[in-house]
Amino acid sequence: PPASQNNEQGSTLRDLLTTTAGKLRLGSTDAGIAFAPVYSTGTASGKSGRTMPNILDDIIASVVENKIPPNRAPKINVKSEIKDEPKDDKKCVQDDCSKRYSDIQYSWICDKHVLWLRDHKNSNNWKLFKECWKQARPVLVSGMHKKMNFSLWKAESISLDFGNQQADILNCKDSIISNTNVKEFWDGFEDVSKRQKVKNGETALLKLKDWPSGEDFKAMMPARYEDLLKSLPLPEYCSPEGKLNLASHLPGFFVRPDLGPRLCSAYGVAATKDHDIGTTNLHIEVSDVVNILVYVGIARGNGVLSKSGVLKKLEEEDLDDLLRKRLKDSSELPGALWHIYAGKDADKIREFLQKIAKEQGLEVLPEHDPIRDQSWYVNKKLRQRLFEEYGVKTCTVIQFLGDAIILPAGALHQV
Repeated sequence: PPASQNNEQGSTLRDLLTTTAGKLRLGSTDAGIAFAPVYSTGTASGKSGRTMPNILDDIIASVVENKIPPNRAPKINVKSEIKDEPKDDKKCVQDDCSKRYSDIQYSWICDKHVLWLRDHKNSNNWKLFKECWKQARPVLVSGMHKKMNFSLWKAESISLDFGNQQADILNCKDSIISNTNVKEFWDGFEDVSKRQKVKNGETALLKLKDWPSGEDFKAMMPARYEDLLKSLPLPEYCSPEGKLNLASHLPGFFVRPDLGPRLCSAYGVAATKDHDIGTTNLHIEVSDVVNILVYVGIARGNGVLSKSGVLKKLEEEDLDDLLRKRLKDSSELPGALWHIYAGKDADKIREFLQKIAKEQGLEVLPEHDPIRDQSWYVNKKLRQRLFEEYGVKTCTVIQFLGDAIILPAGALHQV
């Protein structure tokens, strides 16, 4: 601020305290103190001397008496210790950052809502990532499978090593969970003829529910656990030992969220008649999540869409131009379709789903939360209504083999 302002009274709270406190008149004296004592200067009877003035009242009175303009800009004497922070985070994220991050290969997808880091090996990726992460935006890092031992993650390899295990298997269409031998699931992973059938003869869409997870993953699959950890994107944030992975450094007396890792395995929707269902319904995670697509199975058998048929179905989605370009690249293998929403839209989405439930004659109980209960997969028709009626736009992302999708806590998503 200009030097002329330095002596003006009341430009900051500290100025008010230091300039006003010194002028307080205590009793008959002119003693100047910075902070008033909490006792009275009078006698026990309270008849002589003046009661200690309320320091806040005196400050307010002083401000009013001196008519300090309420709209004057405050004096701020804060000095930044970080030299390389941009002045406007949002502008840096949304505008072209090519000069600032010329050494990083990246693009923006989904109307600049998602950052795509195209070179997983670049050690400077985290610098651009942190700018995006400040604004709770999803990030995609491609090519992670190139760092991994691909043979470990093949369906036949996992079936061979762990086929005798028992696990919970979810039928994604009707949410029925059964405890089954894992080999049955893996036998049908790429051979539709070996998949379970439901009552009407339709092929079941099955999912292994978080098998294995956490410490079980580490104990059961030590080689895969180590392969995964050494291949994590942005290790400063994603590695359990990462200096910016705050959750993993919480003291033991905190109740930590389940930080995994967990293996999520599911059949593809392409082999089912109903393409309006998902393998993961709309939900929210309480911690940040990194999801790496380590294997994509190519299903074979009657009624299965060909690769060109799958691509055609994906092209019907509301896709970014860059994602459409990746679909046409023969070296890329698409495996999962994501729909992502910002956490700030959760209340609107909740209200919308409750409205749809009533329209469909479903009972909506007061304690029912469609997001927490993970009871909805929002199909294309509903996604369009959500945009038209509530102004909530869907961010559609195709996850290709080797893609890591990093989501901030609170982001809604379905797969």
